[in-house]
Amino acid sequence: MPESLLLLVLLAASLVVTGAIAGVVAGFLGVGGGIVIVPVLYLLFGAIGIDEQVRMHLAVGTSLATFLVTASVSAIGHHRRGGVDRDLLKRWGVAIFLGVVAGASLGGFAEGRVLTGAFATLALLVALHLFFGHEDFRLADRLPSGPRLQAAGAVIGGISAMIGIGGGTMSVPYLAAFGYPMARAVGTAAAIGLIIGVPGAAVFAIAGLDVPLRPDHSLGYVSLPAFALISLGTIFATPFGVRLAHRVGARTLKVAFACFLVATSLRMFWGLFG
Repeated sequence: MPESLLLLVLLAASLVVTGAIAGVVAGFLGVGGGIVIVPVLYLLFGAIGIDEQVRMHLAVGTSLATFLVTASVSAIGHHRRGGVDRDLLKRWGVAIFLGVVAGASLGGFAEGRVLTGAFATLALLVALHLFFGHEDFRLADRLPSGPRLQAAGAVIGGISAMIGIGGGTMSVPYLAAFGYPMARAVGTAAAIGLIIGVPGAAVFAIAGLDVPLRPDHSLGYVSLPAFALISLGTIFATPFGVRLAHRVGARTLKVAFACFLVATSLRMFWGLFG
């Protein structure tokens, strides 16, 4: 087999496996899979020579596009098990959507190193909270209402879209801090990923339409081949993660979530300063 063809086969296989892992993580933790997809795409795009100026933007935009598949499958699975709070989604949806549009617009024009640093810092802070936060810690015994809830939704949507994550990275700890059941927080976060992914990917696609240095077969900052291969893996793996989320305890969910965040954060910091 020619070396160039072998490289393409290995790259395609890596993307399918990435999608499968992201699917399990998305179903299990309600995070949309971006916590896995963004750093892997960043590394793979670097391995095939995509310029640093557009590499992180492509990773974020493509990650957001995959939520169309990942979040849909995950949300449906959690909904069938009663794990999605539709009332909260109705109250929060518009604020999250507006935050997504603003965050994706900012991310589409920010420097790649800024996006990388923001992703790594947020992931590490949330992981530290999950590891060391007291089990009984509560900001309150119920979610806030009105402007405070809407502001939180806008922030979650904005930051998530800017760095290509599905919303669970922020919404799960936020909901848990108000006494929200962990399994229901994960299920609702999966549905939030769909609100974030669709408009977020659209903004990144538009922002990158006329940008040079992008690889072939890209729609703006969305790599269509990577999107297709990752989605193939997530379709089959996400239901398994959903089943896991409803079979293990809340503490196990928190620890697993934190471990993924630490691993991701350290790898991104290594890429920045290593």
